[in-house]
Amino acid sequence: MATMSKSQRTKPSPGSHRLVLLLTVFAFLLLLSSVISTGKLGLPYQQTLIDYFATTPRGKRQHTLSDKYLYWGNRIDCPGKNCETCAGLGHQESSLRCALEEALFLNRTFVMPSGMCINPTHNKKGILDRSDDKATEEGWVGSSCAMDSLYDVDLISEKIPVILDDSKTWHLVLSTSMKLGGRGIAHVYGVSRHRLTESHYSNLLIINRTASPLAWFVECKDRGNRSNVMLPYSFLPNMAAPSLRKAAEKIKAQLGDYDAIHVRRGDKLKTRKDRLGVERIQFPHLDRDTRPEFILRRIEKKIPHGRTLFIGSNERTPGFFSPLAVRYKLAYSSNFSEVLDPIIKNNYQLFMVERLVMMGAKTFFKTFKEYETDLTLTDDPKKNKNWEIPVYTMEDERKESVS
Repeated sequence: MATMSKSQRTKPSPGSHRLVLLLTVFAFLLLLSSVISTGKLGLPYQQTLIDYFATTPRGKRQHTLSDKYLYWGNRIDCPGKNCETCAGLGHQESSLRCALEEALFLNRTFVMPSGMCINPTHNKKGILDRSDDKATEEGWVGSSCAMDSLYDVDLISEKIPVILDDSKTWHLVLSTSMKLGGRGIAHVYGVSRHRLTESHYSNLLIINRTASPLAWFVECKDRGNRSNVMLPYSFLPNMAAPSLRKAAEKIKAQLGDYDAIHVRRGDKLKTRKDRLGVERIQFPHLDRDTRPEFILRRIEKKIPHGRTLFIGSNERTPGFFSPLAVRYKLAYSSNFSEVLDPIIKNNYQLFMVERLVMMGAKTFFKTFKEYETDLTLTDDPKKNKNWEIPVYTMEDERKESVS
């Protein structure tokens, strides 16, 4: 077999290197163009996806031509029964987390609604402007807010790639899908996320998911099985917008070493009468367990006397928590108006800051249990379909147990 010695091998010139590189780049672009079509997209900018991705500013998560997309709708829980009424932040976060989990499972970029509706019931200024001598029914202006005023989209994208549905990227992707015919988009309803991994769906540029008309989070109805939960409850709270995270850090620094309680009352204390006229409630012990005298009894073994106690609550009665001051130094978000007033435009933003502050406490009592290790103010389950007779005193509970 003929061989070539080292001395006989010719070294390629710098010019030949450049020529090979240019040919390679040209061939790669030609191949991509044949996949997504080289025609213009008919948008004002007259850009192809190649042009767009090549000129996108660096520094943020880069979307590429190999990305595939998952779209659930232009508003959380729409279409569905909550389109008109608008659910609270917690409800909408459960739905958003469910959609993000599916995108993570399918290895797709999630197309997030660019705005979130705000339920007026949860948007009263009085929750922020708490004092001992006044309460206000004045509400924040606006029935919706920008999603990126609540969440850090770039931070979320480090775990699950996300784009907003009003972005140039999404409009370009939609235009491209129209050129791909059957390979562009599929509209699915009642299809499990496991079926969406099949080749018929996995090769599509866009999956347009029509979620349950009840609520998006119904698609994750197996969340009770912890092995199926891909994103913990704490995921979205930790993805708060940069301005909200910065505000929370300032408040935490001013509080120093502190503890916290989250007291959910308000909407959770709604009652209704049964056919015999007896008043019933979904959480029979909640009203009792979230009153100051019972809170003191519940937390005294975990939170020592004299500690600073940060309180987050939707209770609107002025001075409601004042009895706790016999044992603790009380703090509310209203004590930090110089931090919050410049940035807070609605109560969803306020709660997201409060939540970060409470999560940073040395000892934190929630109202309801999320995980087995949680400390809680009540033993009532967070989800209860039964309407029961309220229990207001320990004596009522003893009578109830005897009967």
